[in-house]
Amino acid sequence: MTDNIELTHHQLRAFQPEKLSPPRNFIIPNMVIENKDNLPLLLEIGAGKGKHALGFVSQNPDKHLVAIERTRNKFDAFAKLTALQNAPNLDAIHADAIAWIVHAIAPSSVAKIFILYPNPEQHNPNQQWLNMPFFEFLLSRLRDDGEVVLVTNIGSYMDNAAQRATEIWCLPNTRYQVPIDSQRTHFEVKYLARGETCWELSMRKPQGYKTRFDNWQADCRGTKK
Repeated sequence: MTDNIELTHHQLRAFQPEKLSPPRNFIIPNMVIENKDNLPLLLEIGAGKGKHALGFVSQNPDKHLVAIERTRNKFDAFAKLTALQNAPNLDAIHADAIAWIVHAIAPSSVAKIFILYPNPEQHNPNQQWLNMPFFEFLLSRLRDDGEVVLVTNIGSYMDNAAQRATEIWCLPNTRYQVPIDSQRTHFEVKYLARGETCWELSMRKPQGYKTRFDNWQADCRGTKK
C-alpha cells in the first residue's frame, strides 16, 4: 500500500486488508486465476439462493460470474441449483465476501459488481457498503470504467449511497427506479409485489481512478479450485 499517491476519493479511514485471514476452506476458481477463455469477470456479493446469478449466467454466456454467499442454508440451496444448471460460467462461493475478495481477487480485474438488496444495517449504518473503508479496496479490484450496481428497497439507504458515491467516492453514478416487472431476486419479486419502490444505483469507476490498494496483492492466490 502506498501512502504518497494522490487519491481520487475523499475516504480518510483506510481499510486494513493485511489483518484479514483467508476464509475457512479457502479456494479460488481456476477462472479467477487463469481466465483462459478471456471472459469478463463479474462478482455478486450476497447471492442468496442464487436466483439472480443463475438467471444472469444463462442469459450472458460470454461473461463469468463469481457469486458469493455467506449464510450456510442459503448457499446450500444455491449450490444444489448450480449443480443442476451446470453453467460453466458460474462459480458459487461459500465465504464471507470481504475476506474472500481480499485474498482471491487481483487489482483491476473485475468488470462489474452486483450488490443486490443487501442488509440495510439500519441500526449499524457503518456497516452499509458505501460507508465502509472496505469499499475503497473493492473499487481497487474493479477495472477502469467498471461498474458497481447497488439495489435496495430502502429509500434512506439509497439516498445515503448516492450521496456517498458522489461526495466521498467521487464516482459518476445514476439512480434508477426498478421496473415493477423485474424479477432478479426473491427479495425483488416480494418487494415489488407488495407495491414497494425499489431503487438501483449504477456507479462507474473513472479512468485513472486511484486508491491505496491498486498494487496490493494477497500472497495466497495459488490456492485453486
